[in-house]
Amino acid sequence: MPRWPCALLALSLLAGTVQARTVYRCVRDGTVSLATTPEPGSKCEAREVDDNAVQTPNLWGAMGVFSGTLYEREQDGRLVYSTRKLPGSRVYLRFTAVTPPGEPAHAGLGAVGQPQLKPFAGEFRAAAKAAGLEDAWLRAIAHAESGFDSRAVSDKGAQGVMQLMPEVAAEQGVSDPFDPAQSIRAGARHLRALLRRYRGDRVLALAAYNAGIGAVQRHGGVPPYPETQAYIAKVQALHARYREAMGIRAERPAR
Repeated sequence: MPRWPCALLALSLLAGTVQARTVYRCVRDGTVSLATTPEPGSKCEAREVDDNAVQTPNLWGAMGVFSGTLYEREQDGRLVYSTRKLPGSRVYLRFTAVTPPGEPAHAGLGAVGQPQLKPFAGEFRAAAKAAGLEDAWLRAIAHAESGFDSRAVSDKGAQGVMQLMPEVAAEQGVSDPFDPAQSIRAGARHLRALLRRYRGDRVLALAAYNAGIGAVQRHGGVPPYPETQAYIAKVQALHARYREAMGIRAERPAR
C-alpha cells in the first residue's frame, strides 16, 4: 500500500501537463477529497502541483495518518480520479496518507494554550471576511504570534497583534502597528497575498509569514529552521482548537 506522496504522484500524473498538475481539493459535509476534476456536489479549489518541487505539498490539512482509496470513474466522457467514492467509481489504488497531527505531537511546540475568542473578536471577523480567510485560522496565527498582545515586540522587530515586520506594515499602509484593528487587517491582507503566491498552500504561507518569502524561495519549500517548523506545527494545532471552539466541525478524509 503506497504512502501518500506516491498516491499524490499517481493523481497528479493523471491530471495534466508536464511541468505542473492541477489537483482539486474538494470539501463536502466536512469531508475532504482530492480529485483530477471538480466533483459534483462538492466545493472544490484548484491547487497546482509543481513537478520540480522539492517537497510534496500537503493538500489534506492536519488529519494525522489515515488510509484511503483513489477511485476511477467516467465523467463527461473521460476518465477522472478522486479519493471520494462517487457513483460509478471503481478502485484504482489504495494509499496511506501521512499528514500533520491536529494536536501537538511533541514538547518542542511549547505551551499551545486554549483558544481565546474574546480579544478583538469584531476585528478578526471583519478582517477575515474582507480577506477571504477563515476566522479560526487568522485567530490561530495571532495567538501563536503575540498571544493577542497589541504592544508585543519581538527580538527581530516584529510588532503588534499580528507581529508585522516594519517593511510588511509599510507595504500594507499601516500607520500605527500597535493599533489592533490596523494590525489584524494588514496581517490578513498579507496572508491573503501569501496564499495567492503559494496557490492556496497554507503551510508555505505560514513558512513565509514566519521566515520570509526569500527563505521559502531559497529552500524550495519550508526552510529547515526548527523555529519555523515548530511555528507551523503550533499554528496547525491552534487552528484545530479554534475550529472546535467556534463550533466548526473538523475536516476528515472522504471515503
